[in-house]
This record gives sequence, structure tokens and C-alpha cells, in this order.
Amino acid sequence: MNRVFTKSMLQIVAKIRESNNVQRRMFGSTRCCLHANEPTRNTQHFDVIIVGGGMVGAALACSLGKNSRLQDKRILLLEAAPECKKPSTDRYSNRVSAINKGAHQLMEKIGAWEEIKNTRVKPVMKMQVWDACSDALITFNYNDFAENLSWIVENDVVLASIYNQLTTVPNVAVRYSSKIAKCDLIRDGADKSAVHLTNGDLLTCELLVGADGYNSMVRKQMGVHNFTIAYGQMGIVSTLQLADISPGGNVTAWQRFLPTGPIALLPLNDEMSSLVWSTSITEAKKLLQLDDSAFVAAVNAAFNKPVARNTIVDQVVSNVHSLLKHSTGQRMEAAPAVQSEVKHSRAAFPLGLGHTSTYVAQGVCLIGDAAHRVHPLAGQGVNLGFGDVQALTDVLADSNYAGLGLSTVGELTKYEQQRLKHNVAMLLTTHGLQRLYTTDFMPAVALRSVGLTITNAFPPVKNFLMNRAMF
Repeated sequence: MNRVFTKSMLQIVAKIRESNNVQRRMFGSTRCCLHANEPTRNTQHFDVIIVGGGMVGAALACSLGKNSRLQDKRILLLEAAPECKKPSTDRYSNRVSAINKGAHQLMEKIGAWEEIKNTRVKPVMKMQVWDACSDALITFNYNDFAENLSWIVENDVVLASIYNQLTTVPNVAVRYSSKIAKCDLIRDGADKSAVHLTNGDLLTCELLVGADGYNSMVRKQMGVHNFTIAYGQMGIVSTLQLADISPGGNVTAWQRFLPTGPIALLPLNDEMSSLVWSTSITEAKKLLQLDDSAFVAAVNAAFNKPVARNTIVDQVVSNVHSLLKHSTGQRMEAAPAVQSEVKHSRAAFPLGLGHTSTYVAQGVCLIGDAAHRVHPLAGQGVNLGFGDVQALTDVLADSNYAGLGLSTVGELTKYEQQRLKHNVAMLLTTHGLQRLYTTDFMPAVALRSVGLTITNAFPPVKNFLMNRAMF
């Protein structure tokens, strides 16, 4: 088990490092044609074009537009979907994000947090994570950090708040319902990239940013290697009404690791929580077919039903407790019971890992899921993307201020180097946890149980890990 796990991790690192310099040198070998003679309905030039108007792409447009060192730059955000609508006032979305401290700071910087706060957001004050196959658990509390562990926000609320801010930024234009036919990148003989829309419009730019998700067209046009692993799992999401609430309110995030994958409840308000349940494709399809009452029963069972235990593992964990003389007074608390499911809120999506061999090339770069994709068990996907936004904004602002332009590979590489340190570490962590916890193999269960118990026994170690995840 350990040899297979180690080999898998080493393969990921090798693939990520593979051919970065070779890929960049290849960009100079093919001449790019902007198809200037082709008939078009409209031709426009921008300094920066961002392809993909999801949370990360929209945040980048807002961050660049509001940066004092980039006020002279014209920025265009291209979004394939129709104009962003206001989130429903009486219905929660089933897709939420656990916003960490770094993402919270970015939202405040671009002015979106005030609206998010005034719409719908729920702070997480406590977290309990436990293993169904043993007595091992770990808890995180507000008192340990003097601030919220995270904030649970619907993706629709984040997106609408950012787009409202974009209406106040004069040097940013947004084009909705803009579908891309193809894009050309800066190569030999061309000094700008081009985006061809399906309506015939031709848009050119100094810097093209791919924020268009894990099926990124921009990444494909770059021709870089994208290392992927399909986990053979799906994530089930739903909005749930709770049956009972603790006196302190619904402020705890609950996560239980089952042999088939983790199940988590994230607080939305004092009576409702959002479900994220990672499980096998076969089991996910069955869960999707259940009626509401049967699904609620399955959720409650997943949080509370005993799982076959190994006496050797129980003895190992008990011995570790004795050796550590660990007595914090912490006991495993039961997750709140679910009463009902909000109708039509259940959905599923495939889970996998992805990482491109390079984020940048001459006049082009990737952010968010276009560059990296992680398992949702740690809730860090969008936070990594927002970290990309902050780092890229800083690099472009410094480069422009120094008169170096926006498309130089040497400057863009600074962004890549900053983000690789954090993104690869998080990718390897989530991948390792996914592999370690989707098994009931006794040595693996013993290993992870001991690790969780030791971590929970030493607050400085626990705080270090949480603080790493909060940025």
C-alpha cells in the first residue's frame, strides 16, 4: 500500500515538472497567423483578454481593473453564459465554496465582500473531521485562531457580487454570450494574441488569460501537457434542512471519512446546511435516483451508521492516546440530523485531479481550474484560483509599472513560481488524503488514524496546518 501510494505521488510530481522549459521553447517555433484578411463584423484590441467569466475569471478582471498601477490598461472579460443574474432571495444554490482567509482578503480588496456579507454568508466557527473506521478525529475551533475558520458562501452570491463591482470599473468591459471559435497566441512574427468569436468578431490583446475551466480552450491552444487522474468518484451536492440545532447555532462544518469517500455538511444558516458527498460512481447514481425521504435517510446513515472496525486498529489508536497522555476533553460530537432535502437541489459532478505542466508562455497564462484541479475534500479549489488572481495581479502591476509590458515570459514566470509552491503542495495533499481515506485496508487505516490522533494532540501542529489552508 505504502509503495503504491509513494509511487503515485512521485509520478504526479514528475509529470508536473516535466518539460516546462521545453514547452516554452516550442512556443517560438511555429508562426501564428491572426487571419487579418478574414471577414469580420468587428475588430477590437485590448491589453488583457480574460477568457471565462466564472468566479476566478471575474475576480481577476475586477482585481486588475481596480489596481492603481494598471489603470491605463483596457481589460475585456469574455463569458459564454448570458448576463449574470442576481441570486435567488428565497432559495439557496447547491454549489457553495468555503472561502478561506486569503480569498476573503481578495474579496474585500476588490469591494465584493460587503455585498456578499449583506446577501448570504455563514461563518464557520468549528470543524470536526473523523474517521468512520476508527476513533480518530481532529477538531478546529474559532478560539484557536481568533477568527473564523472559513466562510460558506454560495457560488452564485460570490459571482453576482463581483459582477456588480465590475460595473464600477471603467477600464473593464464585459461581453456576455460570447462564444469562442478559436484563439491564436503570440508566436514568431506576431506581436499580439487573437480571439475569434463565433459571431465573426476578432479581438486582439497583449495578454490572453485562460480562466475557462478544466476543459480550457486556451490551455489546449498552448499545447502544454495536462496531467490528469480520474478518481472514479462523483461529488453529490444538495441543500438540506436540519432537524436539530445545537444551542450555539449551526456554525460547525462536519466531515466524516467513509471507506468510499468523505461526506461533509457545511452550514448555510441556522437551519440549513450544504451537502458535499464524494462516493463511487455506482453509489452516486443510486443516490441520485432515491426519492427525497430515502436520500435523507442515506445521508443520516452516512454520518452515523457504524462501519466495520478492526480491533488491531482500535488497539493501536488506544495505545497512541496512552503514549501521548492525550486528554483534551474533546469528545466526538454527533453531526446534526437532517430533516429534509430542498427539492431539486440534488446534483452530481465527476471528481478528478489535474495539473498543467506550465501556467505561462509568451503573452498567455492560465489561472484557476484551467491550470489545476483538486479533490473537493479540503474545499480549496476556488481558494487556489483566488490565490492565482492575487499573485497574477501583483506581478502584472509590477511589470507594467517597470515598463516591461504584460506579455513577457520572464515576468509571467514570477507568477507561475509563486503559485506552484502553494498549488502543487495542496494538490499533493488532497490527492494523498483521497488515496489514503478511500480504503478500509487495515495498515492504511492504522496509519491515518495514528496521524490524525497525533495531529489533534498538538495544537501548534494543528494550527500550522489550518493556517496553511487558510491562505
